[in-house]
Amino acid sequence: MKWEELKPEQQAEVERQLDVIQRGVAEIVPEDELKRKVIKSVVSGEPLKIKLGLDPSAPDIHIGHTVVMHKLRQFQELGHHVQLIIGDFTGRIGDPTGKSETRKQLTEEDVQRNAQTYKEQIFKILDPDKTKVYYNSEWLGPMSFADVVTLSAKVTVARMLERDDFTKRYQNGLPISIHEFFYPLMQGMDSVALKSDIELGGTDQKFNLLMGRTLQKEYGVEPQATIMLPLLEGLDGVQKMSKSLGNYIGVDEEPNEIYGKSMSVPDELMLKYFELATDINNEELAELATGVQDGSVHPRDAKMKLAGTLVRMYHGEEAAEAAKQHFVTVFQQRALPDDIEEFTLTADQLEEGGIRVIQLLTHLGFAASNGEAKRSIQQGSVKINEEKWTDVNEAYTPKEGDIVQVGKRKFAKIKLG
Repeated sequence: MKWEELKPEQQAEVERQLDVIQRGVAEIVPEDELKRKVIKSVVSGEPLKIKLGLDPSAPDIHIGHTVVMHKLRQFQELGHHVQLIIGDFTGRIGDPTGKSETRKQLTEEDVQRNAQTYKEQIFKILDPDKTKVYYNSEWLGPMSFADVVTLSAKVTVARMLERDDFTKRYQNGLPISIHEFFYPLMQGMDSVALKSDIELGGTDQKFNLLMGRTLQKEYGVEPQATIMLPLLEGLDGVQKMSKSLGNYIGVDEEPNEIYGKSMSVPDELMLKYFELATDINNEELAELATGVQDGSVHPRDAKMKLAGTLVRMYHGEEAAEAAKQHFVTVFQQRALPDDIEEFTLTADQLEEGGIRVIQLLTHLGFAASNGEAKRSIQQGSVKINEEKWTDVNEAYTPKEGDIVQVGKRKFAKIKLG
């Protein structure tokens, strides 16, 4: 149906949906196709099928991963249905996007373990009643070798080498395994199998997303529209958010950790975090942006709102308020928090009544290894009873009630057992 044939209330609904859908989006291909699909849905009352594919290559999700999930949630709130594909088959290959070398293939056990954790974290954002979870081994696993040859005949090597990462590796004489060419083909076949209307992904996924359109045409399925969202910079303000770079906020982290990390988001990225990684509506976002720009909202207050919003989304209102009070007490008032967790040191953990602080930090869980504990001391991050501890070798003789602190967010009260 053409735009001019719609009733005024239908036109208003289409415009409302497009306004929500386009928030924070980097690119839509093709835009007229997206509008046509929304019009068809509004007129027919049939929800659109919105696809997101996830390869469970790591067990934990940070808020950079949630950018596309928030867009999915917006689609759900508009009445559409989400097709969430766990790439248990493609995950065994691994997405070569942005990689300068062939990725290590995951085992079936790795994929299943990570997939379970993914689902637990994803449904902190998505509505499970409007989400259908698929495993792409359902349709990729049964394909015969003849089916694979037929599929591969639909795309040329020249087309594959249009991908920037493949081109660079080819030009630099770096190996490209044949199985890596199949990754975008398999992702495209997901769209064929599910007859997806729209597929979401990051800007680095453009080639793979467009492959879905290509293969749907080849297999006689109405081509999907594709929506690409920007990649979220991490806490350093420069690199893409990544656990390996340590510039991330994890959705499963403790409330105080999420709050404290959020307060270190660079001012210039604060509104982008609100737009892409929170559930505040467009009106709130516009009001906040105006306030920050005209000076009526202090950046610190806006950042506290960001921190509170993220904690509330993943841990609830009560945890958000407690994290705020903890931050105000510890950082703004420079005082120790009231609810410091007690940790019991037993006699067998002490040598002649003492313990090296490096070992103490690992016992407390404040460092994952002796090396990390040593670095914390050398960087001046460790305090005992509010006095900085600087000697990595000196033994510490603990007393009942001593307060051990690492950085600005980790505290423990010593109890002798």
